[in-house]
Amino acid sequence: MITEKQPLHGDPDLMSQTSAERDNGSPAQYQLNNDHLQRAAFLAKSLSDGNRLRILLLISDGKKSVSTIVEKLELSQPLVSHHLKELKRSLMVKVERDGPFIYYELADARILDVVRILSQVATDLLSERTTF
Repeated sequence: MITEKQPLHGDPDLMSQTSAERDNGSPAQYQLNNDHLQRAAFLAKSLSDGNRLRILLLISDGKKSVSTIVEKLELSQPLVSHHLKELKRSLMVKVERDGPFIYYELADARILDVVRILSQVATDLLSERTTF
């Protein structure tokens, strides 16, 4: 029986399936090492604030200036700047300077997919909850 690891798709260190599992038709065995978990936790922490999620949603359809974000979300400029700094630190937003103006846009469209999935899971889990 051959059991060498073969990559599925994406990062070969993140997900792997043995040839025996493929041959037997059994489900893939996913392996997450500590580095992958730490990276996921880093991003999850950045997504753990409702205002950051609102900012990500707003900039998902194109570049926005800080003043536009402040106006549309009705948040203070210092608060928006703080959240943008955190989103920039986590590489979720791209920054572009045009003269005196700075524009922010979503770095990767998959971020919205992650937010949608989290929202769906939360909705499903909360709808099944009977006690609080």
